Amino acid sequence: MPGPIQTNGLSSAAAALQMLERRQQVLANNLANASTRGFKAETAFARLMDNALATTDTAVNLTPGALAQTHNALDLAIEGDGFFVTQTPAGERFTRNGSFTLDANRQLVDDRGDPVLGEKGPIILPPGGVEVEATGAVKVNGRAVDQLRIERVPPGTDLQHEGGTRFIPDDSRSVVPAGDRRIRQGYLEESNVNPMAAMTEMLSVLHRYGAAQRTLSTLDSTRGVAVTELARPV
Repeated sequence: MPGPIQTNGLSSAAAALQMLERRQQVLANNLANASTRGFKAETAFARLMDNALATTDTAVNLTPGALAQTHNALDLAIEGDGFFVTQTPAGERFTRNGSFTLDANRQLVDDRGDPVLGEKGPIILPPGGVEVEATGAVKVNGRAVDQLRIERVPPGTDLQHEGGTRFIPDDSRSVVPAGDRRIRQGYLEESNVNPMAAMTEMLSVLHRYGAAQRTLSTLDSTRGVAVTELARPV
């Protein structure tokens, strides 16, 4: 069973400052990535611990962003749920950023140079016109080359955000059936950050942070006065 609640005004105010600092960091990162293709905003929320002090957790908002047409054959976007799968030195990763290019070996790679995976492994494209069907089938000059790996996680899954537009898949991952896929060639998914909402929330956090600072200062002063007066001989 949890122990007795042991808290006071000073510890509560200090915990509130830490929580608000973390929320500000999350909001600042969201705003910095408002124009990053495929970026997913994070949300910071408070959680009470057994000692009744608040801590801050984060969750990723996987709501799809708007699609922007680029007319680039190697730019791909996913309508609905699902992720592209890439191979990184740390293992496979999910991404919604479909801004792909070809490396020197004609491998399809992401914006960090890591291979985009198909059902046969890294996708290598011979010279020619590239066509990507809604199912993720990749063709060059009309000939099938590979099928994009498109995977998803159940609704409500809290994917670990690795930074930027990458996520670490967990054991709940599953393949999106070909009939459920809607891949758009020549499009990119925009960030789902709402800059105006993020700015408004940042201002609110700043006001609350200032109020928590004043509370902490007042409590500290009160404690100092109490100690001084109690220690004074009668």
